[in-house]
Amino acid sequence: MSRHARRGFSPAVVFFAFCAGMIVSWGLYHFGPPLPSETDVKAGTETAVKAVTEMAPPPSARVGSPDTAAKGNLAATPTVPIPTTGRIGAPPLRMPLDNIGVDAMKGGFQEKRGSRPHEAADLLAPRNTPVHAVERGTIAKLFVSKAGGITIYQFNPTGDLIYYYAHLERYAVGLHEGQTVSAGDVIGYVGTSGNAPPNTPHLHFAVFETAGDRQWWKGQAVDPYPLFKGRVKEPG
Repeated sequence: MSRHARRGFSPAVVFFAFCAGMIVSWGLYHFGPPLPSETDVKAGTETAVKAVTEMAPPPSARVGSPDTAAKGNLAATPTVPIPTTGRIGAPPLRMPLDNIGVDAMKGGFQEKRGSRPHEAADLLAPRNTPVHAVERGTIAKLFVSKAGGITIYQFNPTGDLIYYYAHLERYAVGLHEGQTVSAGDVIGYVGTSGNAPPNTPHLHFAVFETAGDRQWWKGQAVDPYPLFKGRVKEPG
């Protein structure tokens, strides 16, 4: 190997490389890496917003907001029709209102509200009549909507059924989401909140079958009459 080769890099080259490195480091420290263009930022933001929107749960009207209406002269307001499966077990149940038999639910599910099926039972009762949990379970959601007014969504023990109580006057004192309730516990009171006629207090009661994923805003409407018939646990 020649004497020239053994010398390696000259001091001038080393000094130049050192200076260049310092300049690059200073620039990154003060100004950071290159930013995406305004177009890229806007596109990315729109994509993120779209993704969040698509993931957000649909409004309660999807399954609840079973729009009001009781038998007789109640306002005919539409509900969102949901297909039923009827694939449900047979747990002991009780009526949500005392002194009202199961037959009061008969036919309400098939009634029309405008051009749509009612898919619920309307149980007429005086204002402030106590509303009872129909089965042991968990309070999934306390929700106030324009149609249903003051409402309660309750899961059954396995989370594959949702019991929906609407047009309440108020909740029971201390009722909260996540609360465990037993059949017969008072959870609210009959009223006319939402779009219920002010002179016709009643409980709008619906049942929805879920996929067991505990998403209170989803479900398939189930006729409560055959579900409760022969399975009602009479209040003791």
